[in-house]
Amino acid sequence: MANIEYNITPQSGLVLEGGGMRGVFTCGVLDSFMDRGIEFPYTIGVSAGACNGLSYMSHQRGRAKFSNIDLLEKYRYIGFRHLLLGRNIMDFKLLFEKFPNEIIPYDYEAYAGNRAIFEMVTTDCHTGQACYFREKSDPVRIIDIVKASSSLPFVAPIAYVDRRPMLDGGIGDSVPVRRAMECGYDNLCVVLTRNRGYRKENKRSWIPPLFYRKYPELRRAIESRNLRYNSDMELVERLESEGKITVIRPEKPIAVGRMERDIDKLRELYDEGYAIASKINFTATQP
Repeated sequence: MANIEYNITPQSGLVLEGGGMRGVFTCGVLDSFMDRGIEFPYTIGVSAGACNGLSYMSHQRGRAKFSNIDLLEKYRYIGFRHLLLGRNIMDFKLLFEKFPNEIIPYDYEAYAGNRAIFEMVTTDCHTGQACYFREKSDPVRIIDIVKASSSLPFVAPIAYVDRRPMLDGGIGDSVPVRRAMECGYDNLCVVLTRNRGYRKENKRSWIPPLFYRKYPELRRAIESRNLRYNSDMELVERLESEGKITVIRPEKPIAVGRMERDIDKLRELYDEGYAIASKINFTATQP
């Protein structure tokens, strides 16, 4: 990526894709932003993007990197052992209880005091539709939302927000560019965790009958997710080509998987995110 200019205006928005451990790329991007004091009036994050976005909104530079790399290296919180013992491929007790409360406490006061809007995306199991939350005042509800946004189908139990069953926000809205625009933010900076041109298999997925029998709309949403993701990517690349949005993404296909545990690969992807984001020259237009 060559050096480019981006002018932050009252209509600017930051969109953070998920992608599991590929989100370390986003950690690098956001740390670069924080090192330069770059802030947006509106940010929306999905799954890993919601997790990383929370640390960005509380101005806790390096916190997301620590969670995704250092904490993983020490505790090995991903793996089928966790799935067998706790019905979740990740240790959510560590990630959403011990980490934010003890290891590197989350600064809820700084988050609440940040005047910028932050939305986290989940998927409602009853409707199969995306839900968008802007909670800032209730720490328990904040954790409920980000936990739900990160609860991957098939390898994590259903989570609950306001007593409604929820799963990974990426099911309902993987890259919420349309949502940001509907909210009035059309000067977008979009952070993706795949290279330009990446597409999922362009067909509907098959779900074994025993999964989510109580939630037929959720099943339909999961089945059609690949098609909707590819449609989102077509929109993003078209808007980018027209000069209407700025996209930050890995420059080549990456070797990091959604549940990656190779620390060296994760560090390399974090460094790439930081380096690419650092090539953007930001200016600001005051309202």
